Amino acid sequence: MNQRNLLEVDWSTIPAPVDDGGAAHLEGMAVPPVSLVATNDTSVTLSALPGRTVVFAYPRTGEPGKIALVDDWDMIPGARGCTPQTCAFRDLYAELKAEGAAQVFGLSTQSNAYQTEMASRLHLPFPVLSDEKLELTRGLRLPTMEVAGLTLIKRLAMIIDDGRIRHVLYPVFPPDRNAGDVLAWLKENKGASERVI
Repeated sequence: MNQRNLLEVDWSTIPAPVDDGGAAHLEGMAVPPVSLVATNDTSVTLSALPGRTVVFAYPRTGEPGKIALVDDWDMIPGARGCTPQTCAFRDLYAELKAEGAAQVFGLSTQSNAYQTEMASRLHLPFPVLSDEKLELTRGLRLPTMEVAGLTLIKRLAMIIDDGRIRHVLYPVFPPDRNAGDVLAWLKENKGASERVI
């Protein structure tokens, strides 16, 4: 199946993911000291970043006109919507920063080369991190799905304060509302990053 327009999705036709408890353990966890390559040609260690960091994770972005990973990709709960999710964070980036996000990152298990093409095509103002070796995914025990022999991160967003996970949004649906939900949480909890969990 060819990828159609990656942004125009009728979410009523897409199965919503359920809360399987896969992220219940994350709040309060310290992020392990894992260095990930980013699309801006740097290495990022989330555990070492000061202040408030927003990380949104997704299974796998597609490319317009390219063949989908599997024919029934859209019918896998939580699979479809990585590009709309990413574009929503792009569009709200300035507001997220204004509400206290010192850093914003995307995160997937796709290769840095794949992510770099996507970041350029979508004109992202923030880096995307590659956890291709699954070091952060395994270190945090992030919820994952297995598709076509690949381990993919289930869609979620984490607010990290000084290397410790403060809040997690999971499951995420529809994906294009994730950035707005993160922004709403930041507004409600502005200044709360000084309080240690």
